[in-house]
Amino acid sequence: MHGLYKNEIRELSKELKLNTWNKPSYACLASRFVYGENITKEKLKMVEKAEQYLIDLGFKQVRVRIHGANIARIEIEEKDIQKIIEERNNIVDKFRKIGFAYITLDMQGYRTGSMNETINLERDNKI
Repeated sequence: MHGLYKNEIRELSKELKLNTWNKPSYACLASRFVYGENITKEKLKMVEKAEQYLIDLGFKQVRVRIHGANIARIEIEEKDIQKIIEERNNIVDKFRKIGFAYITLDMQGYRTGSMNETINLERDNKI
């Protein structure tokens, strides 16, 4: 271990003119699945392709959460909600080709740990 923190690595990468210096960090694709969901290679590929498509459209911070076999829940930064609505038809077409039957936009926007929210609600008997 060299004792560097993420912000220091980003600064050094920027100084070295690496094009990844400000790339958002991404959690494992398995974190896109509801607890107890069967994670398959096919579903992982669906999530990966869907997120890459959104990134290719210019969205920086995205998560495509998968619910069941064919529901995609898109999380993006609040500032990008209008843009994603404008791209709605293209996104629906692409996601259906990937294998999703239902494509939803999470109105709360991107947030880490969103898959844990139902655990807390269940624990507190709110759902």
